Amino acid sequence: LTPEDVDDPEMVGPGVLVVEGSDHHLELASRFKATRPDVEVVVLADPANIPAFPSDQVYAYLPKPISEPLLAKTLANALAHIDLLHDQARAQADLSELAQELKELNNIGVKLSAERDTDVLLELILTKAREITRSDAGSLYLVEEDAEGLPRLRFKLAQNDSLNVPFKEFTLPISHQSVAGHVALTGEIQNLEDAYTLPPGSPFQINLAFDRQVGYRTKSMLVIPLKTQKDEVIGVLQLINCKPDPARRFASPAEIEGTVIPFSPRYQELAASLASQAAVALENSRLYKNIQTLFEGFVKASVTAIEARDPTTAGHSFRVADLTTGLAEVVDRVDNGPYRVVQFTPEEMQAIRYAAILHDFGKIGVREEVLVKAKKLYPTHLELVRQRADIIKQGLELRHSRRKIAYLLDRGRERFAEQFAADDAELTALIQEIDQHLKTVIAANEPSVMPEDFANTVQQIALKSFVDHLGNPRTIITPQEARILTIPKGSLTEDERVQIESHVVHTFQFLAQIPWTKELRRVPEIARAHHEKLNGSGYPYGMRNEDIPVQSKIMTISDIFDALTAADRPYKKAVPVERALDILQYEKKAGAIDGELLTLFIDAKVYQRVTAGS
Repeated sequence: LTPEDVDDPEMVGPGVLVVEGSDHHLELASRFKATRPDVEVVVLADPANIPAFPSDQVYAYLPKPISEPLLAKTLANALAHIDLLHDQARAQADLSELAQELKELNNIGVKLSAERDTDVLLELILTKAREITRSDAGSLYLVEEDAEGLPRLRFKLAQNDSLNVPFKEFTLPISHQSVAGHVALTGEIQNLEDAYTLPPGSPFQINLAFDRQVGYRTKSMLVIPLKTQKDEVIGVLQLINCKPDPARRFASPAEIEGTVIPFSPRYQELAASLASQAAVALENSRLYKNIQTLFEGFVKASVTAIEARDPTTAGHSFRVADLTTGLAEVVDRVDNGPYRVVQFTPEEMQAIRYAAILHDFGKIGVREEVLVKAKKLYPTHLELVRQRADIIKQGLELRHSRRKIAYLLDRGRERFAEQFAADDAELTALIQEIDQHLKTVIAANEPSVMPEDFANTVQQIALKSFVDHLGNPRTIITPQEARILTIPKGSLTEDERVQIESHVVHTFQFLAQIPWTKELRRVPEIARAHHEKLNGSGYPYGMRNEDIPVQSKIMTISDIFDALTAADRPYKKAVPVERALDILQYEKKAGAIDGELLTLFIDAKVYQRVTAGS
């Protein structure tokens, strides 16, 4: 052994180095082995003078002179020991790789189980499947039903390290026409060494048009069904071109031809395991989405049914939800002002939307006649007033006619016209007075602002009595009706207003009974405060600014705006957008609503979400 041998890069193991036991040779042997761990050192030395040399660097000491059989046996054992060390290293590497694969599969499983967005989930499944199998490309198909209810495969996702290929969804039949369709139909894995040379008797064909079109070469393929726990195939995972080096990118089909290797049984096992986890995750995602869709449908149907009790407010809840989520999105994006620190997660945005859609659900607990009351008197009560006026007029006419008949029977026609001219005029005046009173009552019945002098006139009508045909005094309206007709503003009595305002309490009580998820548990709290005002003038709890959730403050502005601008209702006219915004500004100045939120509402033109198409 020479110093040149130590530094020669071509002098490599595995092998056995036999050296003399001199200090010079031992020093060279130590340097030689330091860079060649698969070389064993055998030292020839005098038994009486064994040199001091690290035991971990020497396989064996042999006495001089050495016999050939002993040397041959020692060399064979040393080589066998090297093979054993190699096997041990390979086993350790395989064990480490297996542990890493299991760890990676566990990590993938955690990510798959935590993801609810189907599109993100599909991307994650295909990406991780390609990573653990060193695939250059891959695609993912999902089973869906067509318009006739027949299952088909939808091409949902494609990835390719070597090519940037435009992606477009399409469907294909679940049949033996394609390898993906065959796998979906049979539920069996297909591991193809070369897609261009299919095994004899293969029932499917490979469509080579894609390769020709984009200049690619599909060689090794691993196609795996995504099966649920019920053994139902819900998709197909297709992995293409296994690479020795996962970082490699192919520049040509010829390079693929000479480099790509088949998918090993180990890769097939790993991909199958991931596919099993993916199927469960996809099924859970689908079930979660179905539950969401079901709940969404129930919410919409319930709100539609509630609003059907008052057709004039149809669509109000959905418009308020649109405005509320729109303003919440603006708040979430704002980067200045007091709300720059407020952000909403997707789950919180969903809670805001549900609270807005369901904010008036409690109206189911309000009597329908109160809910749709357009005038101060209910139609049946106004009709009773009309009938009362008619009866009084008929009674006056009957008394007058009786006097005429009695006169004719007693005195004949002598001076008849002269005698009853004044009575006829008085009757006409009384009837005109009653008609005028009725007109006043009808005018007072409108839900407009009531001037004080007009209210006094109505009160006087309640005190004015007329004698009927039996001689009994009768009034056109009762004192109770007069109190209702003299409501200063609107159409509701105080009792009816309390009933209407109680819908917020009913809403909260109803929503509080729903077992909301953790993300949606604030829905009842948000909905119950949508009529509260910052200055404490709201209802039903009289909350003040610090007690009102910001989500409710957002909804309050949206609710007021839609109530002002929505289509005409029997008890009020719709106002133009500009007028509605002026009214909201007045509410801000009065300390009732949040000025910063109103500014965002106006500056971002959130109101156009419901008015742009009007």
